[in-house]
Amino acid sequence: MRLELKATVLDAPSADKLAAFYERLLGWRRVQDEPDWVTLVNPGGGPALSFQTEAAYVPPAWPAGPGDTPMQMHLDIKVDDLAEAGAHAVAAGATLAPFQPQDDVRVYLDPAGHPFCLFL
Repeated sequence: MRLELKATVLDAPSADKLAAFYERLLGWRRVQDEPDWVTLVNPGGGPALSFQTEAAYVPPAWPAGPGDTPMQMHLDIKVDDLAEAGAHAVAAGATLAPFQPQDDVRVYLDPAGHPFCLFL
């Protein structure tokens, strides 16, 4: 039996809008573009990143407190220069999270509120 991870899927109020952010951030291209589903592929290969419209989407809290919607997963993105990559992320539409747990990692929130990490 063979199992192969093909994609990670992020829910959002708008699959198209969140996919557009990750297109700007990562430079990946769309291979599937439907009203409620978009898939981006890494030009270097590996699993894709897909986006699904979820009408009842609630963004996670980072860090979560009592009664908050906790983060279920996040993306780790390796970078060469933390400051330059952070500026690029903000220009693409991300916001720097108020809580930063480590000196060599920066946590950002995508436009749908999903945390993602840039690290060296």
